[in-house]
Amino acid sequence: MGSYENLKVWQKSHEFVLSIYKSTKDFPKEEKYGLVSQLRRAAASIPTNIAEGKGSYYNKKLIRFLDVARGSAHEVEYLLLLCKDLGYFTDAKYNSLSQDCNYILRMLTNFIKNLKEDPKN
Repeated sequence: MGSYENLKVWQKSHEFVLSIYKSTKDFPKEEKYGLVSQLRRAAASIPTNIAEGKGSYYNKKLIRFLDVARGSAHEVEYLLLLCKDLGYFTDAKYNSLSQDCNYILRMLTNFIKNLKEDPKN
């Protein structure tokens, strides 16, 4: 089955986490243990759950972890909007991160769909 590191969705979500870390490093200090921490944890949860699911022998378990990753991506979607509305992200930064997040969501959705359609499941 190969390593999780070979999955394009994992690669993209890992890059996304790195972007989130870079994009939040200059947030106000009062947000360090609030919004910054929550956004970073939610973003990191995406590739983490992909990796954990990929470690399973069963596609049903992998699908469950991919679904958790999707939930985390939706959480990130909202947190990005909140950051923009609070003035922590410019419109351009928000649009860029939001597009990346939506792309990852589509990748996860398609991956889950393909696994469910596999006759071996």
